[in-house]
Amino acid sequence: MTFPKFGSTLKRLKTKEIISQFAEIGFSEYEAKSYLALVQKNPSTAYEIGKESGVPSSKIYEVLNKLKDKGMIVTVDDEDGRAKRYIPQHPEEFLSQYQNGVQKTLQSLRGVLSGLNGNKEASYVWNIMEHDRLVEKAFQIIDSAKKVLLLSLWDEELALLEDPLRAAEQRGVQIALVHFGPPKIRVGQVYYHPIEDTLYAEKQGRALVIVVDSQEVLMGNISREGKTEGAWSRNRGFTMIAEDYVKHDIYIAKIINRFEKELIQRFGEKYVKLRDVFHDEVIS
Repeated sequence: MTFPKFGSTLKRLKTKEIISQFAEIGFSEYEAKSYLALVQKNPSTAYEIGKESGVPSSKIYEVLNKLKDKGMIVTVDDEDGRAKRYIPQHPEEFLSQYQNGVQKTLQSLRGVLSGLNGNKEASYVWNIMEHDRLVEKAFQIIDSAKKVLLLSLWDEELALLEDPLRAAEQRGVQIALVHFGPPKIRVGQVYYHPIEDTLYAEKQGRALVIVVDSQEVLMGNISREGKTEGAWSRNRGFTMIAEDYVKHDIYIAKIINRFEKELIQRFGEKYVKLRDVFHDEVIS
């Protein structure tokens, strides 16, 4: 027999890609090839599986025994009792079983490792040099938020983080967000930063800052060319600086929202004299 749903998926994907995915969850190339061959045609003998999968005959029994030990295949006797045949566990059952096992293992490790670590605060800073990794870390810390999220970000990252932010809001986390440019998405209390074009030109890119429960911070800069430089830490000093940075931007946004005309009259367009930290001047 075959498993139609899995078989059709297999035809759409390259075998090498599937074998690579099996490798990521701890299976050898021969194990992956044998299981895939058996899923597409079963029951099958060891000889048939080896021929179909390309696994050498000298290795096929060893490979099948390993798959059997992992609960991925079972053996049945042929009708005449002369040949042993193999049947695979259904792919959906295998994947569900594997997922449940990994989750239980991770939960157990989380408890054990937390106990070993005690209550020590992580004072180090982790560097992050890839945008995907920066966003992945943002997902993780937003999901861990219990009380407060402070953010400073642009449209690109806000669009990617909308789902975890809405989930945090639904579980009662307070969210204050500084957004550069008119926001297309609104979640939590949003403060619009009005000079995004000037800042983008000055910084040659955009920035991301996320502070979670005053305990950890993720910061990053994404250049015009797409290069990412970021950092994550639970260092108390690092976190306090980032938190103050976001809060002060919020204070400024509130002031500008209420006194924009007066500020422009006193400091000029784009508040140029206000932003000049080397001179304390106004327009005369």
